[in-house]
Amino acid sequence: MDTSAQKILVVGAGLSGVVIARELAEQGHQITVIDKRDHVAGNAYDYVNEFGIRVHHYGPHLFHTSNDKVVAWLSRFTEWLPYQHKVKALLSDGRHVTLPVNKETSDIVGKENVLDIFFKPYTKKMWGIELEDLDPTISQRVPIRDDLNELYFPNDTFQALPKEGYTQMVKNILAHDNIHVQLGVAYNKAMNVEYDRVFNSMPIDEYFEFKHGPLPYRSIKFHTSTVPIPKVLPTATVNFTHHEPFTRVTEWKILPGHGNNPAFTTLTIEEPCDYKDNDFERYYPVKDGGGENLARYRLYAAEPSSNVTFIGRCGLYAYLDMHQAISSALSIACQ
Repeated sequence: MDTSAQKILVVGAGLSGVVIARELAEQGHQITVIDKRDHVAGNAYDYVNEFGIRVHHYGPHLFHTSNDKVVAWLSRFTEWLPYQHKVKALLSDGRHVTLPVNKETSDIVGKENVLDIFFKPYTKKMWGIELEDLDPTISQRVPIRDDLNELYFPNDTFQALPKEGYTQMVKNILAHDNIHVQLGVAYNKAMNVEYDRVFNSMPIDEYFEFKHGPLPYRSIKFHTSTVPIPKVLPTATVNFTHHEPFTRVTEWKILPGHGNNPAFTTLTIEEPCDYKDNDFERYYPVKDGGGENLARYRLYAAEPSSNVTFIGRCGLYAYLDMHQAISSALSIACQ
């Protein structure tokens, strides 16, 4: 990138956008960050409700990585609370068993039943397609184990949550004299001419007006409620194995630093759906086993886009964990 100061627009105040904004601001460029929502942090946005309990508005975000560079970069903007995530699955008879499926879970349900109980129903609900039609790399993210491991991310060397939450961490990242944030502002292509470069996290198919057809996404409807019970779940997250539309429930208070109300607890139940059924909120690109969606994305990625660089899950049509989004953004900012 030219070392002379540039006027740069970042579309989207999620993790990808704010990392690029901070990196380029520190290089001396003038950055404007816009977001159509009324808050920063994108889908990692969290808040403390009236019961003193921190809630992740768009579902649980659990930071885990073995990328020391990403940890060092984020640690400039937050302190951490160590947390190793554990998940249980609720069986039809009311018992809770460990996920990822370990030896104990296999022994309880029978190894021959593991796919039918834990993988097939969840895949159908989460992705809207059968397990056989899903890209295998998605289901392999949570492998079956033959030991007694109880951790959801057993191989990651760093697992923690931002001490003051993701929203505050993002605000700290954006706290730079060369960064100017505008919330409640929607992007339009006419803005491109006002800036030397544009880093855009909007859906790439929408940017090109769906000329190659729409890219499919999955979304989630979040049902959050507070009940006058001190504690409900055995772990912060419990997955459902039934064939109803809901996939899991999270009890926020169980996460460290998320409140200690002795009389109330707040829970969020997730209901996956097509993005068209949820105000066009796009959360997860669908990686089909045949690769048709990826091929369509590549048609969009090959389109000329002048001074626009696409970033994030929707811009890259990629299933990125938080640490992957940050690593990608750091790499893009150096180009």
